[in-house]
Amino acid sequence: MASEDLQQQSDPPVSVMMSRMPLPGKEREFETYLNGIAEAAQRHPGHLGVSIIRPSGQEKNYYILFKFDRRSNLERWEKSDERASWRAIAKQVSEKPKRHMVTGLEAWFTLPDQAMMTPPPLYKMAVLAWLAIYLLISGLIWLIGPLLEPYPLMLRTLILTGIAVPLMTFLLMPLLTRVFKNWLYA
Repeated sequence: MASEDLQQQSDPPVSVMMSRMPLPGKEREFETYLNGIAEAAQRHPGHLGVSIIRPSGQEKNYYILFKFDRRSNLERWEKSDERASWRAIAKQVSEKPKRHMVTGLEAWFTLPDQAMMTPPPLYKMAVLAWLAIYLLISGLIWLIGPLLEPYPLMLRTLILTGIAVPLMTFLLMPLLTRVFKNWLYA
């Protein structure tokens, strides 16, 4: 278990946010590039997903978020021949990108309409994560705690955390980040 924790610390999950703007007259080619690089990245080992936020209103930038299970898998993707090919295409259809990499807790605190922001202060991320965990565990214990009582503590904990982590990542943290965005990014 200790070696897994060390590996997690030295090779953590990572998200890379890029902001790109298509060159004038190259918008269609840029969309083709976006679809192609997203499909290529999804086939790469350790890739957890890609999100593309298209511009709205006066905004001209596209925001692309790549998520990988480990920094080492991101690095392999970035150094791959396939990625180099897509980078060459990007130079022909878009301006130079702005890039921001996040690991750990800060990846939970991204807002789609402000994807290139600096993460909030660590103490604010810790307070909001604590609130989310408190609410989630309290709710789960109230809802399914009685059903789990006959099982050993380790199994109950395994089940609770198996439910809590996806709910935290995909539901509760995005919701709380939006609700508390004025406090987080004051």
